[in-house]
Amino acid sequence: MTTNHTSLNRGFVSLVGAGPGDPDLLTVKGHRVIQQADVVVYDRLVSPEILALASPETEMIYVGKQLDFHCVPQDQINQILVDKAQVGKHVVRLKGGDSFIFGRGGEELEELANYGIKYEVVPGITAAAGATAYAGIPLTHRDHAQSVQFITGHVQKDGREIKWPSLAQSNNTLVFYMGLKQSGYISDKLITHGLAADTPCAIIENGTRKEQRVLTSSLANLPVVAKSAQSPALIVIGSVTTLSESLQWFNQE
Repeated sequence: MTTNHTSLNRGFVSLVGAGPGDPDLLTVKGHRVIQQADVVVYDRLVSPEILALASPETEMIYVGKQLDFHCVPQDQINQILVDKAQVGKHVVRLKGGDSFIFGRGGEELEELANYGIKYEVVPGITAAAGATAYAGIPLTHRDHAQSVQFITGHVQKDGREIKWPSLAQSNNTLVFYMGLKQSGYISDKLITHGLAADTPCAIIENGTRKEQRVLTSSLANLPVVAKSAQSPALIVIGSVTTLSESLQWFNQE
């Protein structure tokens, strides 16, 4: 059974999704709470324009993670949120995309709840929705895909394997977060379990930012194309990616 702890003061935490990159995609509520914050605890992918919304008096704490390197371990991030809230601060925990989609937001709120700390959640536009929209790739389309699945490219916390047969046999659009390093494994597993090797794919690099790039490929050639891409990047698999060329609108001259 989880032990509840009593908070020392009436601190408050706002868990805010900053969106996929373009600062204009931050929500109105997200903008407001950042301006009201005493402390902002932020990740690597939050844009400088969004960070600049905070008051000059706001304490800014960087806890960013990147591939194979965690600046601050997750348990320490949790403790920072608890410690700052317990002394009565309004803390904004600021994450790229949406905090509840592969953002560990739920884990952080569980820790706050253990200590009796009040919190709110301000949703953000997740990378899969934002990056594909800016790339001209509809996640669903009546002629291509009736549904979409979001999958993490990282190993599951408890070591569980992704259910590759169900992914390979579906007619869904598949979106892999944090999958660039695992692109060869993803390609091999999907093809082994029945997804056609010529299934169209796209890698969206720096989605919604001015330096966004869209690289297209077949599933079989995905690992080769991935070598020329850099993080942050999103992998999209399915025939909807073929619409990118005709529907692209962002960064066009």
